[in-house]
Amino acid sequence: MSRSSSVSIMSKRALICGISGQDGAYLAKLLVENGYEVFGTSRDAERSEFSNLAKLGVKDQVTLRSMSLADFRSVLSTVAAVEPDEIYNLAGQSSVGLSFEQPVETMESISLGVLNLLEVIRFTGGRARLYNAGSSECFGDTGEVPANEETPFRPRSPYAVAKSAAHWAVANYREAYGIYACNGILFNHESPLRPARFVTSKIIQSAVAIKQGRLEKLSLGNIDIARDWGSAREYVEAMWKMLQQDQPDDFVIATGQTSTLAEFLAAAFDAVELDWQDYVEFNKAFARPSDIRFSGADPSKAARVLGWSAQSKMRDVVNEMVAAEFERHSNQ
Repeated sequence: MSRSSSVSIMSKRALICGISGQDGAYLAKLLVENGYEVFGTSRDAERSEFSNLAKLGVKDQVTLRSMSLADFRSVLSTVAAVEPDEIYNLAGQSSVGLSFEQPVETMESISLGVLNLLEVIRFTGGRARLYNAGSSECFGDTGEVPANEETPFRPRSPYAVAKSAAHWAVANYREAYGIYACNGILFNHESPLRPARFVTSKIIQSAVAIKQGRLEKLSLGNIDIARDWGSAREYVEAMWKMLQQDQPDDFVIATGQTSTLAEFLAAAFDAVELDWQDYVEFNKAFARPSDIRFSGADPSKAARVLGWSAQSKMRDVVNEMVAAEFERHSNQ
């Protein structure tokens, strides 16, 4: 009996592209807990440590493979070998700031990557369902009006341009070929697994370091920017729910509450019982060429169709990250 004819009586197979990152690790844990056979890829699986999977205790329950999303043959051979029911594309360059320094690599890893996945799904008969990680950065500055699925894109970084191109490729293949493909337009989401290069993690680590006497000052760029911050742990559930619907669609995933970076700072330093204004200094070197001032979201469609809504807001996420950072240093 072929796998395709017996899938209904077997556990589902999921392929997570970019499994080593924050979202990939939490998604892997969720899928394992839901009885999936989980496969994950990185560009060099033999050399990658997959520390996030290890931290969540699921590394030994995931089959890891090397794959380059920018290489069609690599994608084709991986998908043909795994025969996944669901593919989650979380790979590609993930830093807005870095995209100004590496625009070509950003465009190739994001837009060409999703195009290769779509072509492979079409080439192999279109059975696999695809989730593509979109981004709130595609909207640009929302002008203090919450963005929904119908809000026009106005990308203001190479990263956002690449994500926008990937979004429309997914929509095009869905309409042209009937492929089950969804875009999750995720607003900012954080967790203790967030890499240090992101400003949110930098703030958390610095606040704890200052509290413990290991650091004196924290240098930041513009702290007047406003974002909708939620929990990565919760957002991966929304990804999964998108691929369980009868019809594919795109969804904004967010908390619906926007806070300034100054408010994020205050929450982090409140959690360590310090006043951030005593320790933070401005450094214009951290300012981006075209920063988005305000990014707000309307996630009501996800609540209505998916039955999903964010339970953790910005301060909840900050407190979780601070607690994890203290624990990390207590174990060193």
